Amino acid sequence: MPIVITYFPHGATADNENKISSGWSDPPLSEKGKQQALELKAQIKNRQYDVVFCSDLKRASETAKLCFAEGTPIVEDSRLRECNYGKLNGAPSAVVEPLQEQRIKERFDGGECYEDVRERIFGFLEFLKQNNENGSVAIVSHKAPQLILDVLLKGKTWEQAFAEDWRKQGAWQPGWEYILE
Repeated sequence: MPIVITYFPHGATADNENKISSGWSDPPLSEKGKQQALELKAQIKNRQYDVVFCSDLKRASETAKLCFAEGTPIVEDSRLRECNYGKLNGAPSAVVEPLQEQRIKERFDGGECYEDVRERIFGFLEFLKQNNENGSVAIVSHKAPQLILDVLLKGKTWEQAFAEDWRKQGAWQPGWEYILE
């Protein structure tokens, strides 16, 4: 039986609002981010998930805790972290974002490349296959893990995943569905 995964991005942080690429730095949600999480909770109130997995970075775990109903298990998992930009964690987005598409196989200085994140997400998906025979799983995470879900589960090329990223289009929605078979 397939596992239905619904991906949700974390709410805004002061870094996001100030056009900073956090990477592995760990800012909490801003007031705007908390409000976004509560609005998302209202939008998805009729959806049921067997479990919610989230990145262990504050912005994702806080979003998960604010969004999902009491009683829904929330599991933090470091494999769902954003790409580690190394020396550029916390650098201006104007510096980091143009480099992202160039770092698919070449690591950020002191950090990861997108293929490294792909390996983390692949391991997480294998874990899901072995431990969740069927059901509905929510994931609260970051940009890089979602791009990798597009590559691994939707068959997109890296170029397509980056080009079609909703963040570039301004096309946020209350969740993106993926099927894991």
